[in-house]
Amino acid sequence: MGKNCVIIGGGIIGLSSAYYLQKAGHQVTVIDQGSMDSGASYVNAGYLTPSHIIPLAAPGVMKQGIKWMFSSKSPLYIKPRINADFLKWTMAFNNSCSDKNVAKAIPAIRDINLLSRDLYSDIKATENFSFQLEKKGLLMLCQSEHMLEEEGHVLALATKEGLPAHMLSAAEVQQKMPDAKLNIKGAAFYECDQHTTPGEFMEELKTLLLQKGATFLKQEQVVDFDFNGKKINAVKTAYGTTVKADEVILATGAWAGSLNKKLNLNILMQAGKGYRINSETETGITLPSILCEAKVAVTPMNGFTRYAGTMEIAGINHNINKARVEAIAKAVPKYFENVSITEQEKAEAQCGLRPVTPDGLPYIGRTSKWENLTIAAGHAMMGWSLGPGTGLLVSEIIDDKKPSLDLSVYNPERKF
Repeated sequence: MGKNCVIIGGGIIGLSSAYYLQKAGHQVTVIDQGSMDSGASYVNAGYLTPSHIIPLAAPGVMKQGIKWMFSSKSPLYIKPRINADFLKWTMAFNNSCSDKNVAKAIPAIRDINLLSRDLYSDIKATENFSFQLEKKGLLMLCQSEHMLEEEGHVLALATKEGLPAHMLSAAEVQQKMPDAKLNIKGAAFYECDQHTTPGEFMEELKTLLLQKGATFLKQEQVVDFDFNGKKINAVKTAYGTTVKADEVILATGAWAGSLNKKLNLNILMQAGKGYRINSETETGITLPSILCEAKVAVTPMNGFTRYAGTMEIAGINHNINKARVEAIAKAVPKYFENVSITEQEKAEAQCGLRPVTPDGLPYIGRTSKWENLTIAAGHAMMGWSLGPGTGLLVSEIIDDKKPSLDLSVYNPERKF
């Protein structure tokens, strides 16, 4: 018998969970406080990135973050504020910036990335979807010898983990993109990575879910629950809607922490805002590229080029910081000298909030507090990359199947 599964959150994690739960024979209701057409699942760089094996919490990041704290244009901006949740998260993040955390995270990030990357291909083939999915790899473009050396170290770790990658000279990169005018010293090239146009996949997935009987409750914020012992019987929204539930999946991304008190959980999470600029101008950019010194991602999407970047930990809001948009816009022509971003394109920039855990690994799994609650949140910059993999794991948890991956490293109740 299928269960009534209520998924809180209609982004890539929530919809991927809905997809695999439906395939397993369950009824799904997705509740989202927005309109399910904007946010991090729509404005991200579209990367499927097994190459991103180093977590955000790594040695030296906190020290660098403190330096960058005084510049609103910096790639990582942590806004200091007196807030108990923020201070707890900051202490846990600082504790996690260690070699030990990196060693623990590398195989966990690699495995769920590879699983999820391949599931995108499976979904496209199985459902006859037409969304852009290109297997062109990813370039890490470097303008300095120092950055080339750093990227060489990361590449060595990646190849040790079985990921195909190699270093390229500036001339070799230019050969790969002959119509782009590059100003670089060289690059690391990860053959294992792929890229997509996020909005295309999200629209096709929503259409399929509805056709197969899913219910979407949009513009409804979850505010409370009905409990019976250690079970959640129903989910309540601000509009007075009550949805009965056999299983509840918390996939609210950056908002997951806000339901802590209602569920008596201690999930440390902060919202990390990222920005994107779209341009329909011809650029000659044909390969996804990260501008390493600037920490800006460049993606040739279906019909346009996307420039995305920054991690702004400054609370939950969708305010556009023009200085950060400008930083992205100014970085691009330093690497691609034939590219310029117009004032109109900058004015149309959008942002999205990514859920950041203290150690850079997502929360995926049950908690000891509630028998029928599954957490699926905290994917930081890799939410898009990890969506289908997380959705499959959620369905396996709910069906009490042996999970495709060891879930202990993603334990929502882990200590920092």
